[in-house]
Amino acid sequence: MKRWTAWSAAVSVLIYAAMWIGWVQDWAWLAAVDNGLLAGFHAVAVAHPLWVPAWNVLCTVLSPTTFRIAGLVLIVWLLNRRHLRLALFLVVSVEISGPLTEFAKWLADRPRPDTQMAYALGTSFPSGHALGVMVSVLALLTVAWPVIAERWLIPLAVLGGVAIIAVGIGRVALNVHHPSDVVAGWALGYVYYLLCLAVCRPMAERRAESGTAQ
Repeated sequence: MKRWTAWSAAVSVLIYAAMWIGWVQDWAWLAAVDNGLLAGFHAVAVAHPLWVPAWNVLCTVLSPTTFRIAGLVLIVWLLNRRHLRLALFLVVSVEISGPLTEFAKWLADRPRPDTQMAYALGTSFPSGHALGVMVSVLALLTVAWPVIAERWLIPLAVLGGVAIIAVGIGRVALNVHHPSDVVAGWALGYVYYLLCLAVCRPMAERRAESGTAQ
């Protein structure tokens, strides 16, 4: 498991670097994918007036802010129950992913697509929605996983995956991000989640509780 985690983290770092270098160096294939998908979604939006409002609602409801509010509520509950390590894990992962996003955006300083169809604050690379939702879903699932009934585990994981993918697609559908921004956001979000997992070790508290119960 540790070997797989290390490999997946390394691949994610490479993907993030490739997306960044690719747009800076104007790689033809990456530009073709970015521009092709943006143009395709823009054409759909022009033909269907409900396209932009629908994706805007989805990206607002499933925004990183929504997850951070949910995370804050859970943090308060965990602190009240004296689950300090779990609470710290959520603070570092879910809540601090916001400043991480802004720092990453500041470093890259990529302009938004010229065809953006919704208001979006800040620069484009990486996608803050993709990064924030990736980190938040994984972190919240990590905390909830041991206490969820087994029959709900797979549906909950699928629901989390759908949320991550849908929000990423939504940011491109609204033309507020290039596809490479979204892929970079997913990659950086995953690496950051793994880093938080390694540093805070939230499962150590769960194992300690199990040992005490026995």
